Order: sequence, then structure tokens, then C-alpha cells
Amino acid sequence: MKKAKDVKEFVERVDNAKKLNPKDLSSDQDLTIGIMNLISIEEHLVFSGAKTGKNSYYDLIEDVREMRKNLMQKIIPQYEGEVWCISKHLLSSSMRLMEVGTKQQSLGNKEDAYDLFNKAYDLYCLFWGLNMNMLNVEDVKWVEDKSEDVQKIATKLDNVSVAGKANQKDGALSKMKAFVKKAVDCCIE
Repeated sequence: MKKAKDVKEFVERVDNAKKLNPKDLSSDQDLTIGIMNLISIEEHLVFSGAKTGKNSYYDLIEDVREMRKNLMQKIIPQYEGEVWCISKHLLSSSMRLMEVGTKQQSLGNKEDAYDLFNKAYDLYCLFWGLNMNMLNVEDVKWVEDKSEDVQKIATKLDNVSVAGKANQKDGALSKMKAFVKKAVDCCIE
């Protein structure tokens, strides 16, 4: 990228970039990591209260929850149906898989760790796909619970989530991952 001649040109470039992509995804990515940690804090407060028998831990949950809700509204200002709750659980699950992955890695189970890291990233990409309206939820249909159908779906999901598979290039999840990789660059400030 060519260096800006002056501050005015720099501001114009930033404004043009915002017009192309009104969401500051690098900042929003940082915010989602903070939200993930707030969800974890809520969970830890519940368990600490239960383990110690001290209600003071439970009393802190409300403040943390309010902070998490306010921050989530910055990323998800409008939603329909259960999108808010789904989003929260996608972030929470992604964070948990990352934590379990790091534990597996420290135990020397690198392949298990890599698999968990990839699944965590898949969930993170689903979060962005859902909240940037990249998923057409009207196309999602319930599948009758037949073992053959379930097996086909499980195979498709396995093929999508495993890095390096040839058919991964064609899937919706793959497209979301490619988008997130390009759009969410935390190194750009």
C-alpha cells in the first residue's frame, strides 16, 4: 500500500475502507475474545459459589453478565429469534475448545490439540457467518433421524472441519473461514 501524502489523504483512505466494510472486524475480533472471557468468568463464579458455599460469588455474576450483554450489543445490535443466544454459545464453545486444546497440547497430545483448535475456529467462523448474515438460515432443514442420513451428515461435517481435505473448498464453512481470515486481521490497526 502506498504511503499517504498527508493526514487528509490518510483519513480519506480510512473513511473509504469503512464504507467498504463498515464493521471494524479487527477491533470486533478483540471484543469477541473479551466477551468469551466474560462468559468464562460467569461460569467460574457459579462454580466458585457452589464449591465454597459463598453467595458472594453468585452476587458478582449479575455485574459481569450486564457487562457481557452490553459488549455483545456492540457486535450484535440486531438479531432475530435465538441468534443472540446461539452467538453466545458459539463464542463460549469456541473458548472452551481452545482451552481444552491447550491442555491437550501441554500433555503432548498435539493431534488432539490441533483438532480441537480447528473446531474452535470453525465455531468462531460460524459466529461471524451468523452475525454478518452470511448464513441463509432459511435453507437449513431438519433431517429425519435415520441412521443413513445421520451418517451422511456426520461425514460431511467431518470432511468440512478437517483441514486439507479436497472438498473443504466447496463448503459454506470453508467460505466463511476464508472470509474471516481476510476480513479479521488483528494486525491491522
